[in-house]
Amino acid sequence: MEDETRESLTPTQHVPKSPTALPWDRFSNWLHCACVVTFDLELGQAMEIIYPSHIRMTEKEKMNICYLSFPDSNSGCMGDTQFHFRIRQCPGRRQMVQSLVDFNNDCPHQLKSDDAHYYGFVFFRQTKDKSIRRGYFQKSVVLISRLPFVALFSQLVSIIAPEFFENGEPSLEAACHDIDQWNAPIPGETMNLPIFGTVLQVTIPSRVDMRIGTLNTKPQAMPVVPAQSVLPSLFEVDIYSPFQSILPHIQMLWELVIAGEPIVVMAASPAVTSSTVQSLVSLISPLHYCSDYRPYFTIHDSEFKEYTTKTQAPPPVILGVTNPFFAKTLQHWPHILRIGEMTEEAIPKGFNKLKKAASLKTLDCKPGVYTQYKTFLMKDKEILKKLIKGMQSKRPVEVQNAILRRHCLELTHSFMIPLERYIATLMPLQRNISPHKGPPSLREFDTEEFLRSLEIAGPQLTCVLKGDWVGLYRKFLKSPNFEGWFLHRQYEMNQKLQLLHMEALCQADLVDWIQDKEEVEIVDLILRIREKLKFAAVHSVAVKKESIHKLEKHMKAIIDNLPADLQSVLNS
Repeated sequence: MEDETRESLTPTQHVPKSPTALPWDRFSNWLHCACVVTFDLELGQAMEIIYPSHIRMTEKEKMNICYLSFPDSNSGCMGDTQFHFRIRQCPGRRQMVQSLVDFNNDCPHQLKSDDAHYYGFVFFRQTKDKSIRRGYFQKSVVLISRLPFVALFSQLVSIIAPEFFENGEPSLEAACHDIDQWNAPIPGETMNLPIFGTVLQVTIPSRVDMRIGTLNTKPQAMPVVPAQSVLPSLFEVDIYSPFQSILPHIQMLWELVIAGEPIVVMAASPAVTSSTVQSLVSLISPLHYCSDYRPYFTIHDSEFKEYTTKTQAPPPVILGVTNPFFAKTLQHWPHILRIGEMTEEAIPKGFNKLKKAASLKTLDCKPGVYTQYKTFLMKDKEILKKLIKGMQSKRPVEVQNAILRRHCLELTHSFMIPLERYIATLMPLQRNISPHKGPPSLREFDTEEFLRSLEIAGPQLTCVLKGDWVGLYRKFLKSPNFEGWFLHRQYEMNQKLQLLHMEALCQADLVDWIQDKEEVEIVDLILRIREKLKFAAVHSVAVKKESIHKLEKHMKAIIDNLPADLQSVLNS
């Protein structure tokens, strides 16, 4: 947006609304709100602005956002710092807008709009200022969303925040009105998103793009638009840089994440913890990480007691912390990552060694992985040699990241393909789907039957790594990641069954079938057809229009063959 346009805006003036949507409808497709958090000498961190102003949050949500929007005081982050966090939504929140419901039906599982959590994307500025009693200017611009679009919103807040610090609230209002002009996110589409006179171009993956079994890491060519900034990904982060200081343990970290093990990430700043926690979650992509994770977690968090109690085993979550207090509070956790900066030219001494968790006393400890975990799989030495060679030869980070991401992607695919093969056998045969009965059910998942199938259809078909694959699967099958994946696949397969059953109904001669049937059987058939039509409407599934017309025609013909009194009841 031109400077003179921004200068002409005041906090009470408004840019024209979208002509095709109600005010803020399009905005809520992407963001819940934008906030400004400042430091108040009496209150500490305090909410200065919530925009749009009609957005309501609970006091608990406001408190969590305020505390998570500033680095811990011990971190000494001067200048600008960017990071992100994730918090629980309080119960009873407003339902998702319909466009996000539609988005969730077609997008990959890991990109779904979250109805239980908010993601916060923070741009924090701290500078010396003698005119302020405390001697420092400290303020954060925060974008709050239900969507886990980490790359997009991190980029967006890096554009909006400097404008706000330069021009104040009118620029924040102008940014929100720009976002209110964006079309709703559509899986499979390349979208141009204007903000302050430039255009962010992103491609939103569809469910098919990220399905287990498809392996495509080549960037797609995108049309060029003026003054654009093309984002390589909507959600992917650099998974190489955060792990440079603990590179030999990447494969072990992959095992810990896929098995849903409790992990604490300790570092000096929230920028490091949030990028590391997000990278951990991304290691198992395209499998969706189904446990809780907190890219930045503080002692003020409303879940602090829940996650730090020593009276029970640590929950299956990943926490990113910066406060030294956690080194003592969480030292009973089984897996602790201490992340440092890779500043030396040579590979640091002890780079390859694991450390016992009990030996971690403060955040000043050396970088490393503190755990007693024994891996199930043998280490892939070739990928490690390749990455360390690239580190020593100063290979570009983008290339190192692509190499590591490809390796993790292939490992996850090799692990999940046997599960996908097995779950396909739970599907009833198509010849057993009768139009005259309800759709058949999926078979139960049998753990021992699945494990026996690994002998001939296991990951050894696609992966060269040796080790105790069965042991790793047993651990995975007890994790939230398996539960989340299985429930999601079960839902998709039941939808497929409904579609197949609907097609069977369409193809059948139902009028002929009812000739020798009792009224109760005929009414049951009519109700079944109505359920199918309702299912197609509610779920927006890919049902041909002619199939729906056929079903409606079938239903009318069947009702017309019934006695008048029953017709009257069914038509009412």
